[in-house]
Amino acid sequence: MIDKTAIIDASAKIAKNVHIGPYSVIGPDVEIGEGTWIGPHVVIQGPTSIGRDNKIFQFSSLGECPQDLKFCGEPTRLEIGNRNTIREFCTFNRGTVQDNSLTKIGNDNLFMAYVHIAHDCIIGNHTIFANNASLAGHVTVEDYAILSGFAGVFQFCRVGAYSFAATNSVIIKDVPPFVKVSGYYAKPFGLNTVGIQRQGFSDEVMSQLRRAYKIIYRNGLTVARAIEELQKMQSPQIDRLIQFIQTSNAGIVR
Repeated sequence: MIDKTAIIDASAKIAKNVHIGPYSVIGPDVEIGEGTWIGPHVVIQGPTSIGRDNKIFQFSSLGECPQDLKFCGEPTRLEIGNRNTIREFCTFNRGTVQDNSLTKIGNDNLFMAYVHIAHDCIIGNHTIFANNASLAGHVTVEDYAILSGFAGVFQFCRVGAYSFAATNSVIIKDVPPFVKVSGYYAKPFGLNTVGIQRQGFSDEVMSQLRRAYKIIYRNGLTVARAIEELQKMQSPQIDRLIQFIQTSNAGIVR
């Protein structure tokens, strides 16, 4: 399962049923879980842990040191969960001590070719990053979010669950859950109705989210006043919106 031309450091921990293709390099302090498939010419540096049943395609670089001038070789980590697909030429960097020393990827994500995940980013589960989507440092992307091709996210921003960023979006503020954004700089363009429907939310939930969107974006209210109106509504999805907005440091897209 490991090609004879692959270079595996003696300290790397490789589980059973792991495939490692020709000329791939697995560095020190790397852990790879069962059933993971690694194609040819992949470079994985440590400290990095990779879970079960991931697919990592050729020419990806995972766990390399962060592209941060403050980085001085401190022991930081990259953690990748289970069942992720990482296509060609993706680059995922480790964290920095200026944050939590960790870049973390969840489960069941799709990273298309040339995606870049910078230091200290936190990615949830079931996200999709289309070709060339890129995150600056310290970015959080929540579950089921979708970034289209060439979308970019500025440092310290958050992209909420079930949101959608159109092609070439440049995101410099937080994108609330369920919202669709587009443009340079990214502006809200309604709800991510397709994504919401695909995840099986009820018509009642969709109606509540439409009302919430109008409160936030169409009624001319300040953010504080919009939160007051949202608090009159009761549902887990509205609570998620309120909590996201209240904890935003960068401010939300408007």
